[in-house]
Amino acid sequence: MPASLRRLDPLLGDAVLRDPDIAATYAVDSSYGASAPETFTVVRARDTQDVVAVLEEAQAHGIPVVPQGARTSLTGASCATEGAIVLNVEALRGIDIDPVEGHARVGPGVVNADLKAAVREAGLFYPPDPASADTCTIGGNVATNAGGLCCIKYGVTADYVKSLEIVLPGGEQIRTGKRTAKSTAGYDLTGLFVGSEGTLGVVTSALVRLIPAPDLALTALATFDSLDEAARAVLALRADRHRPALLEFLDRASIAAIQAMNDFGFPSGCEAALLVQSDRPGHAAEDVERYAATLADLGAAEIAVADNAAEAELLMKGRRMLNYALEAKGGRLAEDACVPVARLGDFVRIGQEISERTGVEITLSGHGGDGNLHPSLFFEHGDVDGWHRAEAALEELLRAALDLGGTITGEHGVGVQKRRFLEWELGAAEVARQRAVKALFDPSGIMNPGKVY
Repeated sequence: MPASLRRLDPLLGDAVLRDPDIAATYAVDSSYGASAPETFTVVRARDTQDVVAVLEEAQAHGIPVVPQGARTSLTGASCATEGAIVLNVEALRGIDIDPVEGHARVGPGVVNADLKAAVREAGLFYPPDPASADTCTIGGNVATNAGGLCCIKYGVTADYVKSLEIVLPGGEQIRTGKRTAKSTAGYDLTGLFVGSEGTLGVVTSALVRLIPAPDLALTALATFDSLDEAARAVLALRADRHRPALLEFLDRASIAAIQAMNDFGFPSGCEAALLVQSDRPGHAAEDVERYAATLADLGAAEIAVADNAAEAELLMKGRRMLNYALEAKGGRLAEDACVPVARLGDFVRIGQEISERTGVEITLSGHGGDGNLHPSLFFEHGDVDGWHRAEAALEELLRAALDLGGTITGEHGVGVQKRRFLEWELGAAEVARQRAVKALFDPSGIMNPGKVY
């Protein structure tokens, strides 16, 4: 522990993690190649006052602070830095549901899936659904403006955060946003903090908007012999007057990886697959039949339609196996980029061309309905040259995403892994403006230094 924190020992007590082996597990997130620095301190906050105490002392002595939740980040955003206090807020887990107003006050350590389960008991629904919903926390979702499988219909985390309670460097506590259905008082500071990746302050509570619970989803699965036909089908399904709740895209390389794990029914050699769902109350079956007809009209080679929730989940099983299938292939950069939906097919084809030319295996699958794909670029574990070739291929892929009118990150955030690309997208003047905004809230630059910028 830094000498400047020792006087806080009586206050922080067992909040300070003193076992170095356990502390090392808090030093890294899920990003490839993450490693612990030599010197850092882990504080597992028990309540808001622990957060205040840490940020007061950190500001007074210029100590870096790395806010952290479940460490599911793939960008290095929650990795410890040298000499830093890693401030973990997983223990801040309260859920207070207000069914009349349709919102819930939630601690940053609440796991996304646990919030969904709690509000469903009240007949309500919290839509943001990252693929890591069973492990990621609301604080991390707020920090990255997380999306997920159902963004095509429901949007992203920012669409559901009404208000935040935040501790700033120096220990000042502020509340942003509103509790009412609408308000035009002042700037939207809530929107500023959502997606800020811990660079401005520490979220200690979020007021999130809830909606009435939909029906259990039904699924249609279609495979295509043509990438162009699959891309046209995505556009047609998006144009349906009852937009799907989910529209996932799998490229041929991802399908091959899934089938290598087990036979999930995908035909050999197909170019692409689409999974589409409806959860519209009273009309889910009607919707998926209509989606299936659209898929057939646009050239789908094979189509399966679920009649009930159990069948729907069976059709989704291959998609849910994707991450495990990709992890089984060895070392990989698990990435994130988003392009205009009309350019989805172009982006996949460019990725395939980069793969063929560089020899780096690349899969391109993800949330086809909003153009947000998650490329994976593979190499052998321990092969440093292979890792660097994958990084070079990623640079090409991200440049292509920008050239197509897209972004370097749809939902993972920038963290450490993509900070060198941020100026590509925003330009030097915009990055300078954003640094100036950061300095307003964090004048000493102690909040998550080295991340994003």
